[in-house]
Amino acid sequence: MSRTNKPSLLIVDDDPLISDTLTYVLSKDFEISAAESRAQVKSLLMQLDEPPQLALVDLGLPPQPHKPDEGFALIADLLGISPSIKILVLSGQSDEANARHARALGAIDFVAKPCEPERLKSLLFNALLVQDAERSADKAPAPAKDSGIVGSSPAMDKLRQQIKQYAAAPFPVLIEGESGSGKERVASSLHQLSPRSHKPYLALNCAAISPTLVEPTLFGYAKGAFTGANSARAGYFEEAENGTLFLDEIGELPLELQAKLLRVLENGEYQRVGETQPRFSNARVVTATNRDLRAEIKAGRFRADLYHRLSVFSIAVPPLRDMGQDKLTLLDYFRDFYAREAKTPPFHLDPRAQQMWEDYHFPGNVRELRNIAIRLTTKYPGMAVNAQQLEAELDTDQAFPQEIPLANDSKALIELARKQLQTLANFNLDVTLRQWEKAYVEAALNMTHGNLSQAAKLLGINRTTLYSRMQTYGSE
Repeated sequence: MSRTNKPSLLIVDDDPLISDTLTYVLSKDFEISAAESRAQVKSLLMQLDEPPQLALVDLGLPPQPHKPDEGFALIADLLGISPSIKILVLSGQSDEANARHARALGAIDFVAKPCEPERLKSLLFNALLVQDAERSADKAPAPAKDSGIVGSSPAMDKLRQQIKQYAAAPFPVLIEGESGSGKERVASSLHQLSPRSHKPYLALNCAAISPTLVEPTLFGYAKGAFTGANSARAGYFEEAENGTLFLDEIGELPLELQAKLLRVLENGEYQRVGETQPRFSNARVVTATNRDLRAEIKAGRFRADLYHRLSVFSIAVPPLRDMGQDKLTLLDYFRDFYAREAKTPPFHLDPRAQQMWEDYHFPGNVRELRNIAIRLTTKYPGMAVNAQQLEAELDTDQAFPQEIPLANDSKALIELARKQLQTLANFNLDVTLRQWEKAYVEAALNMTHGNLSQAAKLLGINRTTLYSRMQTYGSE
């Protein structure tokens, strides 16, 4: 909650008229921050004491306002900085594929412009209710000897076993996994099952604050250490005492601070900014990243010695696509949770929709699954959801594995076709073939830097045919 006791809302739109209108309409109920671009959002977030609770995001942002790419990237940025933020996409980029992909990335819903102010308020307040329910559930202590991890697949059994095995040790743990896979839940479970569970648990997202503020935030500062330091203040290492300090997005930590973090890990010693006397911390450090830190080391952006210190124990959180029947187990868990919170009867999937659910690839992982459960709970309380209704909530353009079978692997191609026919409620062979053809043409043009003759050669067609097909794509 903001300092005015209103919920905080970030509005991101490059049209000043729309941004000003939304601010005027919503400012009575929300404390508004506004930005026109992804770069402005990053700068603004560095100035705020804490990330906003809600965000209204337009997909078409500079420098390419006619494409959704910057908006998609911003959704990922915001959730990386604050996993609990609820994002509503309000966009003129109203193509159905854009809506599906925005939701898969973690947006709670997609609304096409224009939208009635009262409906917008209703959606935002519903998002707040969901957020409050989730935070209350997260704060509830897990039962003794329970990791709080839902699922019984081999991948989840291994994860649960690792958490229990590493929880009691005092050594650092590095949690790796894709966005939306639940790394924060693993970190809190490590603390809850440890002998430190009655001690403080502090979490800091390294991507959420300005690089210049990371050091005083972690280590504290003396009075007068810098402009605005009107009194001394303890840092996270000091406040964590003998508890747990969780550093999320550790790959974002500036290189110059990596050496200071390494020093704390080696002997517990640190200094407040502006002081010379050493202080000591016994906090256990748990870190998380969705980056490949080994690749970051090779690129010179992360210290190898720090990586080895942080990864005394490492846990890989499995992506949802590898969790088999746990897709249904998690659906049951979140469906029942949100139905209880909404005081409505739970929905259920009919047989074809259930098969579609099992075959879906979940590019947004558990976060995407949870948001789908929220939307289905709202739209179909107590009802049977059919395949067509479910398909409208799925990012079917991203629904299948990244590795496409080779053309001569007929069995694998048939299996891929089978899954698409089961998953896509309104499958159209002509549209699908056209999309594949267009993808190959664009790939060839990218590889040849737009040289039509070379691209045509790669594709095995003549230049005139390629040009003709490009004109057809341009008119669609």
